[in-house]
Amino acid sequence: MSFYDQYVTAPDGREISMKEYEGKVVLVVNTATGCGFTPHYEDLEKMYEDYHDKGLEIIDVPCNQFAGQTPGNDDEIHEFCTLKYHTQFPQMKKSDVNGENELSLYTYLKSQKGFEGFGKNPAGMALSLMMKKIDKNYKNNPDIKWNFTKFVVDRQGNVVARFEPSAKMSDVAAYVASLI
Repeated sequence: MSFYDQYVTAPDGREISMKEYEGKVVLVVNTATGCGFTPHYEDLEKMYEDYHDKGLEIIDVPCNQFAGQTPGNDDEIHEFCTLKYHTQFPQMKKSDVNGENELSLYTYLKSQKGFEGFGKNPAGMALSLMMKKIDKNYKNNPDIKWNFTKFVVDRQGNVVARFEPSAKMSDVAAYVASLI
């Protein structure tokens, strides 16, 4: 199995093959509309505007698995993102990224890049404390820990980086730029 063997579902029910993104740099992110990290949409849109014409694609997968922070339906989520953050990148159907109903895309991504920590910044420390209360063993599994975890796939389909939500968006943008 490779990245290009994976699929996601669009809000209208169409299956979208990752083969459509062959030769592109792809950033896959699980998102939420009511999270402290929701302003990442602004930085994601800026990256999309800066690099889309040079080969960047962003796959936005809304997910309601983390404290119920994406309660709306697909239309409501899309409306929120386009009105508040003017997003232009494709948004997929709200889906699970962990557990028995997780997208196979996420099973694959997590198998390629496991959890490596939240970092030592304030957001990382806060997430570490919160995760210890939820799952004392959180460091030892590849599951998505929270909203706005980002995976970067290079032009050859290799999963080359995983950024936790606590990572600075400037670091994510610099990494993406290095692949463009």
